[in-house]
Amino acid sequence: MRRQNRPTREAQLEAAYRANAADLLTYFGRRVPVPADAADLLSETFVVAWRRGDRMPTEPEQARMWLYGVARRVLANAARRVARHSNLTDKLRAHLDSLPTEHVDTETLDIRAALDAIPDDQSELVRLVLWDGFTVPEAATILGISESTARGRYQRARAQLRELLHEHQYEGNTP
Repeated sequence: MRRQNRPTREAQLEAAYRANAADLLTYFGRRVPVPADAADLLSETFVVAWRRGDRMPTEPEQARMWLYGVARRVLANAARRVARHSNLTDKLRAHLDSLPTEHVDTETLDIRAALDAIPDDQSELVRLVLWDGFTVPEAATILGISESTARGRYQRARAQLRELLHEHQYEGNTP
């Protein structure tokens, strides 16, 4: 059986990339508000082309038009993603605006300041337990530490917080 001198799919795709990538990047750059998005869309276009390379015409001009068709669909999909994201963001914002606002008094600010004054690994543990309602073992799982480490950190954090808040209480009452 005689082998045809037909270029491999990879070679054809590489040739199409070399011949069209710069023009496709310009195509995307003119259509998206963030220039960095153009490169992402170009990459996505060639991923689709690689996956569907068996459909890409072998003649260079036909391959170019086919790539632009792929690029147009990639751009449309990206626009739909942005619209969905924007709609979800708007819905979430409206939902959050409808929730009653939390009154933040000076005591709450003192607690936040005290939490910021202790080591991050301890303050996050305290926040997970006291603010988010997790148990110490659950918080340990979330943080990726052992339960015994979490218990020790939690006890140290509580002692430090008690001391910091006690000091602040007396500082605030001095004339």
